Formats: sequence, structure tokens, C-alpha cells
Amino acid sequence: MSFDLNKHVARLLMNEPFFAALSRRVDKRSSTAIPTAGVRVNKDTGYFEMIYNPEFFEKLSDNHRAGILKHEFYHLVFEHVTTRMPEDVNPMVWNFAADLAINSHLETELPDTCLMPGRNDFADLPKGKTAEWYLDAIKDKIEEMKKNRSEKGEGGEQGEGGEGGEGDFAESNGQFDSHEGWGDVDPTTNKIAQQRLKEAIKSAAEEASRANSWGSVSRECRKEIMERIATKIDWRKVLRYFIKTSQKANKSSTIKRINRRYAYIHPGRKVQRQARVAISIDQSGSVDDAMLNAFFSELNKLAELAEFTVIPFDSEVAKDKVYTWKKGEKKKWERVLYGGTDFNPPTEYVNGQGFDGHIILTDLCAPKPKSSKCQRMWMTTKAHAQRPYFQTNERIIAIDA
Repeated sequence: MSFDLNKHVARLLMNEPFFAALSRRVDKRSSTAIPTAGVRVNKDTGYFEMIYNPEFFEKLSDNHRAGILKHEFYHLVFEHVTTRMPEDVNPMVWNFAADLAINSHLETELPDTCLMPGRNDFADLPKGKTAEWYLDAIKDKIEEMKKNRSEKGEGGEQGEGGEGGEGDFAESNGQFDSHEGWGDVDPTTNKIAQQRLKEAIKSAAEEASRANSWGSVSRECRKEIMERIATKIDWRKVLRYFIKTSQKANKSSTIKRINRRYAYIHPGRKVQRQARVAISIDQSGSVDDAMLNAFFSELNKLAELAEFTVIPFDSEVAKDKVYTWKKGEKKKWERVLYGGTDFNPPTEYVNGQGFDGHIILTDLCAPKPKSSKCQRMWMTTKAHAQRPYFQTNERIIAIDA
């Protein structure tokens, strides 16, 4: 009976909560069409799958089986199969670079013949670098290796996969898994597969976090995984949505509009929608100029949608500096204060003026303020959004300052 990897996965990944959770979400199919193993997008289903040769796996130790499983999953996690593949680069060279990056984390878990920084032809390369770093480092080295091999009469001039071709060259130099089919999927199927994979990785990361154990996943890899699955929010779109949801209807009678219920008897109703939005800008010394510049740049675009009241503040509101940013106007950023930070003064000012929405640009480095009478949103940098001074259920959006 041929080796069935599916029957062994749970045992092999018993001490790997993250990889075990990810494995449950990736189909595994045996095939003798490839010599070892590989991951790719299934063109028919739009899901990622792992293909493995049962004869190859049967000869391996459990330690190497688990290592190869993790190797394949790392290809998925680090997007080597999809969006990270560079254009106009020899696929074989990229494959080498991707393997060198992954194998740095699996040094004792893979067969000795595998590509490894610090070993054999790559003895001069350090461990722990990205695939892009290795790609830049090995471009010339690969060409030199192929040239030396050709001079020794070992081939290297035939097509990929043929005897003496690049497929044979890759295998003889330590690339044990198959990278066939990478990028060989129509764009629509590829995008569907990428989104499904992202959800699978996110769910696996959540399981590992709840278990408070990621197994052998290093701190550096864990950080990169969390960054890759983080939802990328277009803060400009969020701002526009905030403006639209802050709009209130002002109804008035007009004889120019026909009343739908009592035509020509009662005047119709005219509806005008205009949001009164306050933009409180923290001008304390800890808010840098780059942050102010980024926010003013977007406000110039938002002024196409609505009119704003700009409220500069630090430990108090600079009432003599409050102004209306008219719809359609363009303005340059400016700083008028340099003091400390207190969110209560701008909140009190907005509460007393009947605004529909309140946006506060700040570094969040002050105590939590009193409640707002209108919907309130906070804008800050990514670093400050990750470490806010206070907790709130109100939306906090990070901008790219």
C-alpha cells in the first residue's frame, strides 16, 4: 500500500499548532507525476493544494516529513507562489532564493542535500534573509555554477526538466521540492485562491494565538505572518465613508417639486444633504510635521465632498484659529500650536456646536476624553495605533505619514 500522508499529518504536526491548523485547510494529494512534493493552485477548484510523491515520503524519517510539510506551508505563508514572485527573473533562480529563505528556519528538519545558506555552494551566505535578498545575492552565482557544470560536461544547456536542463541542475544542487505551476494560473482563479489562502492563514494564526503556542515558528516569522494577514485599510476611503455617514437630511417645502402623495395640492419636499464635520487637529509638540502634511493632503480631496470646520488644539482649543474649510477649497498644511495634549477641550467644543461628525488627528498620547455627542473617529500613525494610551470602542485608523 502506498504512503498516505493524510493519515500521518496530525501526528507529524502534533507540536506545531500553527502549521497543524493551516494543514487542515490545505488539500493534500498524492501523485507520482512529481519526484518529491510541491504546492500550487488547483486550476479547477481555485484552492491551494499540496502534491506529494508517496514513494518519496515513505523513505523519509518523521522529522524530515514534518520539515518538508512546513517547508511547503512556508511557501504559501510567505506568498512565494503568488504575489511575491518577481517579474522578468529566471523562475529557477527565484525558486532557489525562496528555498534558501525558508530553509534557514528548518536547518535540522530537512535532508542534508537541501539548499541551505552556509552550506556547500552557498557557504558564504548568511541565514535568516528574505527571498528577495537571496535572489539578489545568487543571480551571478547561479550563472557561474551552470557555467562550471557545463565546462565539466555535466550538461545544463537543455530545456527545463530535461536531462542536463535546469530541472536537473536544480535537483542536483539541492532543490528537492517541485515549483511547477507557480504563476501558471489565470488571474481570476489566482486572486480567488489568494483570498482563500489569506483567510486560512489568518484562521491558523488565530488558533495558534488562542493556544498561546506557535510551535517552532520563530518570533521573526510570527511577526511577518501577522503583518501579511493584517487587513489593509485604505484610510482615505474610510474618511470618505465617515463623511457620507455623518450627513443629515434637511427637509424644506418647495412648490417647484411635485408632492408624490398630494400632487398639485401640497408643495413637495426638497432634501438637502450636507454634513457638518469637525476636524480637530492635535498640534502638540509630539505630533510631527509629516503626519500633519499627510492629513492635510487628504483633506484637500475630502473638501470635494463636504465642508469642514478645522479646530486646532493642544491642551486647549485655539478658538481664534478655528476656521471653515469651504467645499472645493485647497489649503496648505500649517502648525499653530506646540503645547501638551488634552482631548476634552476639542470634544467640549464640538459637543456644543451641533456637529454631525468629529475626526481627531492625534498621536493618542493623552487620557481618554469625555463622550462625544456625534460619531467620533481617531486618526493616527500605525505605530501609535498599535499602542494607544487609552482603550476605546470608537474607530482608530492609521495613516501612512
